[in-house]
Amino acid sequence: MRPETEADLAEMIAAAKGPLHVQGGGTRSVGQPVTGDVVRTAGLTGITLYEPGALTLVVRAGTPLAEVEAALESEGQRLPFEPMDHRGLLGTGGTPTIGGVVATNASGPRRIQVGACRDFMLGVRFVDGQGTIVKNGGRVMKNVTGYDLVKLLSGSWGTLGVLSEVSLKVLPKPASAATLILSGLDIGQAVTVMSHALGSPYEVSGAAHVPAAGQTLLRIEGFAKSVAYRAGKIRQMFTQHDVAVVDDAAAVTEIWTGIRDVAPLQDRPGDVWRISVKPSDAVQVAAQLNAEALLLDWGGGLIWARMPEGTDLRARLGGIAGHATLVRGSDASRAALPVFHPEPAPLARISAGLRARFDPRGILNPGLMAG
Repeated sequence: MRPETEADLAEMIAAAKGPLHVQGGGTRSVGQPVTGDVVRTAGLTGITLYEPGALTLVVRAGTPLAEVEAALESEGQRLPFEPMDHRGLLGTGGTPTIGGVVATNASGPRRIQVGACRDFMLGVRFVDGQGTIVKNGGRVMKNVTGYDLVKLLSGSWGTLGVLSEVSLKVLPKPASAATLILSGLDIGQAVTVMSHALGSPYEVSGAAHVPAAGQTLLRIEGFAKSVAYRAGKIRQMFTQHDVAVVDDAAAVTEIWTGIRDVAPLQDRPGDVWRISVKPSDAVQVAAQLNAEALLLDWGGGLIWARMPEGTDLRARLGGIAGHATLVRGSDASRAALPVFHPEPAPLARISAGLRARFDPRGILNPGLMAG
């Protein structure tokens, strides 16, 4: 099923006799099969409102992400939360859509500075599991409309409703950027460096560590003179280390696109996990995982790990607080391990209650837990 309008979508969901598998552009997989008739939102396309002066964008959920980014680029603006493209890691095709970005709360390296996708949501329109069209939020940055369904739908993976339109706050694209590369650090040293840089007054917008390359990366963005000044100050903070500065725009973009899309873990077999922990726990997590490959982002608060197929990574985390998601897994791994981290009982009851309220028939992406 491929609805072309919101009314079509509502009619299809209301008439459904069984489970529905909601898809946008088909680029993201949560690692386990979802049963039911496929509902593709890729027919719900088009930018319905873009006001660069007000930093607001309203767009239908099936609109390709590339189309959204091109429109913003033409006005010197961007989606500040830097959504990941999962295709390289998952080996999928398709076209990323803005609805898929919102439904998965896809957020990249800049989240450490500006926040996640849900933090830039102004409003949503969606169809719930009974076929009812629901609107929440608005088209401006200041609105009070009761329950904050905007944030609730962000990261719900289509289990509460099928997005038809989203309203977003956008930001100007910075004039310049630079990346400081520190070489030869182990994970402990890298976490210390990233923590100090993020705690400095120099507005670091990216902090990552690639163990395989032996590189720790720090990104600075803004006006050219400010970027040069802040990069110099950060370099002075770490004179005991080998520090190089990359300030070519294309090279900086390539570096952080690779971090955003987890390039170091692509093109090799194995299960890939996404782990969210306190940055101060990153060293212990890395030691306990004994992973085949790692990538640290968000100053060590986000860890990507490639593990042998079937490994119960959560069992290796012990008592470390956080959560782990199986992003890419073999058939055996998907059959044996839940994709999303099991929720504590009180939170699980709240989640189940929300799904029962928005999808009482249990037909929207059944089997998936909200991310």
